[in-house]
Amino acid sequence: MTDDGISQALKTQCAEQRERCLYTSASLLVWLRLLRQLRVGFVTFPIILGSVAGWDLLQGQDGSFKTLTAICAFLAGLVPAIYAALKLDEHLPTVARLAGEYKNLEIIFGDLQQVGSFKPFAEFEVEYREARSRLEQANSEAYTAPQFCFRRAKKAIEMGHYSFEDSNK
Repeated sequence: MTDDGISQALKTQCAEQRERCLYTSASLLVWLRLLRQLRVGFVTFPIILGSVAGWDLLQGQDGSFKTLTAICAFLAGLVPAIYAALKLDEHLPTVARLAGEYKNLEIIFGDLQQVGSFKPFAEFEVEYREARSRLEQANSEAYTAPQFCFRRAKKAIEMGHYSFEDSNK
């Protein structure tokens, strides 16, 4: 096989790797947004429940809302315990780092796909191997977003949300 043929094959590999990185980064970004929203919810919800439970107006003089205030107080204590047990905060740094790394790799593989084959093959191959090494390092963590995040990301990609092409063509 000639250097041109090998360059073309490597260019095809770059396109495939770019697409894989696109789907992975988009899935992780969907998961990251959800984790951040859950953190806000798990922090604010108990505060609101505690406020409702301590509201004198609800307790009233006849005590008709005692059950509601008791439930609110119970949930205000339970929700933070559930959040701590789920350990969702531990996922945030990993997801943020990997989402960024896969997005960067998507860009690198896209650049290699577009211009790498115009370089001397040896230079193109070195750049590809460096990117591939970074991809293997990211993959070695074997961190995956939940399946529903992949489905949301796939739908967004198919709708063009991650495309920079001119939609007026």
